[in-house]
This record gives sequence, C-alpha cells and structure tokens, in this order.
Amino acid sequence: MSFKRVMFAGTAAALLAACSSVPYAQREAQRTAAYGAAAGAPVKSFRFFAPLWSWEPLGEDQVVIYTRPREAWLLDVPGCNQLPFATAIGLTSNLDQVSVNFDKVLTGQGQFPCTITRIRPVDVGKLKAVQQEQRKIEAQPRPS
Repeated sequence: MSFKRVMFAGTAAALLAACSSVPYAQREAQRTAAYGAAAGAPVKSFRFFAPLWSWEPLGEDQVVIYTRPREAWLLDVPGCNQLPFATAIGLTSNLDQVSVNFDKVLTGQGQFPCTITRIRPVDVGKLKAVQQEQRKIEAQPRPS
C-alpha cells in the first residue's frame, strides 16, 4: 500500500471518530457513571502481580486497573493531573498488595506519584451490562 493511501486512510478514520454524534464530555460522563455503578464497596487493598493487564483513566481523579481480563479495580487518585495524558502507568505495591493511602499510581518520569485514596472492586459482568444499556438507542420509524 502506498504512503498516500495509508495517510488518507488514517486521516479519514480520525475524521470519522471526531464526528461522533455524542459529545466527548457526555461520553466521559457515561464511562465514569458505568464504572461507578459497577463498583462495589471500598476495600483496603488488593493483590497485584505485575504486569497490569490494562488500565483506563477516568479523568484526573480516577483510574480503572485491570489485573486480569475479568478482574478490575476502580482507584480514586485525587488531583492526578497527568493521568489523562499518560501513555503508560505503574503501581507501587508492598508484598504484592496495593493498599489505600500507602501505594501510588505512577504516571511518568519526573511526575509526582498519585496517592490512592480509595479502592473499589469492579464487577466486570455488571459493567458490561451497564455499558450495553447505555448503547441502546430509541428507534422510531420514519413518517411516510
């Protein structure tokens, strides 16, 4: 494939993504609400064996950590300014445990670590159900 075709395809994909019918702030609020609805009661710590399976920032104050495909944790990290812009993150732990008010989320070299103030387990099955409910549309037939 020629360079021009690759560039055209990339530009077209970016433009289509930018033309979503739902505003960015509304999509962010829906994601945060979905994780909040699927999160359980706060816990003091969880077991963590590196590496992270995946992660997803929810603004500057929360991040979701997937330790396994079906195991996720919602971490509150107030004032973590670099979190939405981080390309990779790290977690501190002590004896394979990540604990509240002790461990931190690391967003990059030269950045201040973000202290974890609350940990809540995420019911991934419930999260998927909430996200599916958010995707439903109200279809109406066109007038004749």
